[in-house]
Amino acid sequence: MAIYVTGDTHANQVLWDAYISPILQDGDILIVAGDFGVGFWNGRYWSEETFYDYLAQQPYTVAFCDGNHENFDKLNAYPISKWNGGQTHKIRPNVIHLMRGESFILEDKTLFAFGGGYSFDYARRAEGYDWWAQEMPSQEEYQRAYENLEKHAWQVDYILTHTCPAETIAYMNTMRLGTKKIADGERELNLFLDYIRSQTTYQKWYFGHFHCDKELRRNQYVLLDAVRDLHTGEIIQFRIK
Repeated sequence: MAIYVTGDTHANQVLWDAYISPILQDGDILIVAGDFGVGFWNGRYWSEETFYDYLAQQPYTVAFCDGNHENFDKLNAYPISKWNGGQTHKIRPNVIHLMRGESFILEDKTLFAFGGGYSFDYARRAEGYDWWAQEMPSQEEYQRAYENLEKHAWQVDYILTHTCPAETIAYMNTMRLGTKKIADGERELNLFLDYIRSQTTYQKWYFGHFHCDKELRRNQYVLLDAVRDLHTGEIIQFRIK
């Protein structure tokens, strides 16, 4: 059994079938750092539900935190169930959404998940069609995160988010990775993650959202096409588009 983490999949069925599924073996877990694509998986050959049925037949598990490009009406309508100690939306028995502020135990390691992010292109989107206000966290979700981290004495092994702390965005800009500056619409979440970083002891922090791949300082990794080993951070392969 292996646990991997990767970046935004954006409901790309062809990419999944060609570059992700072939590397996963019996019992493996793949964790997606947001923008999994709930509500957008309709493809040329499969409908969204047919694609989920296909995943349900696979011997691996897919877990993801939400990004900003999800249909939250659909996502939040799935049944809630426990998985490895934390609350999830169960899309299929092996396809699960890691709810914001929850913690999970994987191979005796603790993973804290907190999805959400801001759509820089929201002005070109239509609410309820391809944009939802729930992309940004609620006060209840922030509070759940505080409570769960307090239960773990602010010590976890891994943090999984879609966006990242404000200071990390500033750092990526100094590296000229082509990332965007902090958006006003996301600032509250970025500052919240700043606080989480300052208070929490962790081994590795993985996030997506910024459409690049790089190992950063403070054991942080921005993900897009890289598939990395959760425990070591080692790149297993790059997805090719």
